[in-house]
Amino acid sequence: MSQMSLQRGPNASHLPVEEIDPLPEDSRIASGYRVLPLPPTPGTPPSVPPKPDTDLPAYFSENDAYNAYASASHPMEPSVSSKPSVHLAQMPAVDRSRAQKLARMEPHLQFMVGPLLRYDTVDQNELWRGAALVVTADSGSSYEPFPVLTYQWDPEENARPSLKSQDSNSFYDLGPHPADPHATAMAGPSAQLSDRNKASFGDYKGKVNMGEDQTQHVTGQEIYVYAGSGGTFTFWRFPIQIQLGDNEICIKYSINGGMQLSFFVPARHQNMRWAAHSCNGFSAGVNQDDFKGPGFQSGYDPMWVDLMHKHVEQPFHVLVGGGDQLYCDSLTREPEMQKWLLTKPSMKKTFPLTPEIVSCIDRFFFNHYCNSFRRGAFARANSSIPMLNMCDDHECTFTDLIDGFGSYPEELQQSPVFKQIGARGYFFFLLFQCFIHPHLDGLDDRKHIFKSLVLGGQGRYIGLPSHSFLSYMGPQVRILMLDCRGERRKDQVCSEFEYNKVFQRIFELPPDVKHLVVQIGIPIAYPRMVFLESALDSKLNPLTALGRSGTAGFSSFVNKFNADAELLDDLNDHWTAKAHKKERNWFIQQMQGIAKMKRLRISFLSGDVHCAAVGVFKTLVRGSGGKNNRTIDVPPDVDIKYMINVVTSAIVNTPPPNGVIAMVSTLATKTHRTLHHVETEEVMLPIFSKDPDGTNRIKNKYIMGRRNWCAVSYDPQSHELEFDIRVEREKGFGVSTGYPARTPPPNWIP
Repeated sequence: MSQMSLQRGPNASHLPVEEIDPLPEDSRIASGYRVLPLPPTPGTPPSVPPKPDTDLPAYFSENDAYNAYASASHPMEPSVSSKPSVHLAQMPAVDRSRAQKLARMEPHLQFMVGPLLRYDTVDQNELWRGAALVVTADSGSSYEPFPVLTYQWDPEENARPSLKSQDSNSFYDLGPHPADPHATAMAGPSAQLSDRNKASFGDYKGKVNMGEDQTQHVTGQEIYVYAGSGGTFTFWRFPIQIQLGDNEICIKYSINGGMQLSFFVPARHQNMRWAAHSCNGFSAGVNQDDFKGPGFQSGYDPMWVDLMHKHVEQPFHVLVGGGDQLYCDSLTREPEMQKWLLTKPSMKKTFPLTPEIVSCIDRFFFNHYCNSFRRGAFARANSSIPMLNMCDDHECTFTDLIDGFGSYPEELQQSPVFKQIGARGYFFFLLFQCFIHPHLDGLDDRKHIFKSLVLGGQGRYIGLPSHSFLSYMGPQVRILMLDCRGERRKDQVCSEFEYNKVFQRIFELPPDVKHLVVQIGIPIAYPRMVFLESALDSKLNPLTALGRSGTAGFSSFVNKFNADAELLDDLNDHWTAKAHKKERNWFIQQMQGIAKMKRLRISFLSGDVHCAAVGVFKTLVRGSGGKNNRTIDVPPDVDIKYMINVVTSAIVNTPPPNGVIAMVSTLATKTHRTLHHVETEEVMLPIFSKDPDGTNRIKNKYIMGRRNWCAVSYDPQSHELEFDIRVEREKGFGVSTGYPARTPPPNWIP
């Protein structure tokens, strides 16, 4: 019997490799998460737990028996503190029952994933705009009436005080989540355990005014139905609008009266605190357990737990996804894809797109999104910090096989199977990450439900226009999520039409805006490997020739599609690739012109490369010559051309090998004359003078090859924008060290 026939079920249909089921309904499940008899203090974001002498957040419950630096010989399984149960035992029966009452949805909904939160923008009327999304299994849900999201806040409530930073000697369980099958906490608001803490989920200490809460009820919009072999599943979108006030406020929300969660919105005069991340997954072949420190169930969680700790100390208002929010390698294991995968590269271009493959691709993206977005610490983040995401190649395709989607030759990009993967990947990106159904919401950004949307031209390979977003991040800050994937071709990153629409939106920004952050997936100021690109692209490359001939041991040097050199697609994808270099230089000059005209400090934010770094463009100062010639740089605050490129990658994936890091670091010192003709210099900043443990770094001060994410905030005194790159201190332990990079306000005289 062949391998393919072994992968078929009794009805002769293929058995999917990745499959996700609705969350089970039994006596141990309440509203979609598991319940243990002795629950830790829950909350997302947390209330301060009822312990008199601690500020430990309720995202995580402390377990003294399991500290993060415990001996590896100790089993690190989740445990539950018995302290709450001791207090419960002293209460009357009615109070015990009330304190542990489970929050049940009425009518019941069976979650597949969610709730997810999305941030859109703040409009000219100081109205915060966003949305929530849940996906429900129709077979286990009741829609009479349609699902309702209830959210409430106290406009007179002051922001909570900052909590102390977490000690690295503690182990924490994840709190509850309504769609995480591995959650180990009950739903009842444990803050009600004492009269002193009669606050519901999301409340916090520091409440100074007990004014009436503002309450809104929003009926869900049915925006999509996925029909799979296991039934149908409905996507429900809930628009959220909040009038900003004088105080930063906590918004508490629930769906159908179920578990209450919360998020934060800033005051009207406040610039937002936000977290940026990229590369939220592991590439094929990476052992995830290598990144799982003591106390963690998954290698995905450590840096997300670190981010959530910072969120507890000072809440983030937005979670910016800079691309690759999930990895789709496992599509290569789906049985329907095997014949296509095993076909010769020349035959892949005409391989027929069968109904089985069409169904397989949709099934995979649906299952993979549900599984990835309801898992672990990331699920706690996306339900308590509104997301603002951009697309990169891993959302549209799957890494290692079609890495660099859009950067392959035209005939391959237009091949039926290849194109279907990219088109459906982009569709599900819009659905799960942006809460957009393009055919339902329409393709006119002037009438769109999301006001930050900037629709570009039609993408040649995805059947939809590019989707960029220009969002409010405070009175002095905006962010542009530039879609560098939707219209990408081998000779183009963005179309002229897309650039023109984006530039027009920027020109319309109010004069009070001082900082514009441009989020692009791939770094634009970063060490380049032109010599490697030329060598791999050469017909004389001996490794490529051996790979194409099928010589044993050399097949890995060519990719599985067009037999080009492996890694060439990655290099072709970069801004500095030969095919994109002219567009890159033009784009930088356009940004310089906009900065001058609008009096804006422009900064770039990137991911993709699994390293942390900071590049910078600045005015080139030429000396007058002579033996004692000295040049003095233009001060950054009055330099129109001063634009940093903060690179933060990856929050989950493994860094490159040490040899690659060393090579890139060596290239970081190279002088690039590409823009000297327009008086622009490009350098890397040596911000990594120490390792995260405090030891001095002697050689490599430009590139940090450790997992990382970035916290961004505005300094109201200096008007600088700070990008604090949070680098993993010890692999898998969930503790980071900060490397701040600041960019000044635009202090030049127009």
